[in-house]
Amino acid sequence: MRKLLFTCYRFVSTAFLIVGSVGALAACRPSQSAPDVTPEANQAIENKGSDTLVNLALAWAESYMAQRPQMRISVTGGGSGTGIAAMINGTVDIANASRAMKPEEIDACEANGITPVEFTVARDAIAVVVHPSNPVDQLTLAQLSAIYTGEITNWSQVGGEDRPIVLLSRESNSGTYVYFLENVVRMGEDSDLLFSPDTLLMPSSEGISAEIRQNPNAIGYDGLGYVTADQKMVAVALDEAGPFVLPSIDTVNDGSYPISRPLYMYTAGEPSGEVRAYMDWILGEGQRLVPELGFVPLRTE
Repeated sequence: MRKLLFTCYRFVSTAFLIVGSVGALAACRPSQSAPDVTPEANQAIENKGSDTLVNLALAWAESYMAQRPQMRISVTGGGSGTGIAAMINGTVDIANASRAMKPEEIDACEANGITPVEFTVARDAIAVVVHPSNPVDQLTLAQLSAIYTGEITNWSQVGGEDRPIVLLSRESNSGTYVYFLENVVRMGEDSDLLFSPDTLLMPSSEGISAEIRQNPNAIGYDGLGYVTADQKMVAVALDEAGPFVLPSIDTVNDGSYPISRPLYMYTAGEPSGEVRAYMDWILGEGQRLVPELGFVPLRTE
């Protein structure tokens, strides 16, 4: 089921304009109950931001509109910073983000008379990926930090072959980039460490996947839901004592995988009307779609 869904959504990388009708993607999923809201013609919700969240946001929008055909939900990617900037400027109803808002972004909201409201909508593991031919199976956070800062430059330094390491990263506008910088490169410490200047910045998850597939020397990172069968995931440990753990729904839920994070949606103030109904649905019935897209659903009572 997950493989079929991934195929359905794989094309999604930049922008989507979804019309309120039941399409092929809706046929991929079981029907779900939508909230009881008084129908009105041409109801619209603008949703923009994180590329990590964009496939899940598309799935939510399609499923919700299948239940409420009068709705029109536009889902657009572009990165967490792009979505948050649009919310600050008042051009979206919901901003998707794979990181928490920065203090300066909150200040910009408040300067515009906006109080941002944060909703945790799912959880994600960031997988470290290499080419399947790479013999390296496990790395510590310290080794990953040293690799991405350029201190370690050859795979032989971490138990691999005598080959140069090619560094892949998302662009700086990506929330995944920010999270990896703060929690892996800087290891969660107050530090000024930066990515090596030799790091290749990729504009999308698809770009990282394509480079990993063709380059046996490359290492990259991406949300678990974007890892494909032709990439090899590396087990990660906090330190050399281990345990070395692969990312999965179970290892995120039990806290054993060390590179996991919440995923957010932000609204400009407390949502009401259709936006409130949609957010309630996402946090309730919509959670059924989360594991099908490779993410971790919220724990619910």
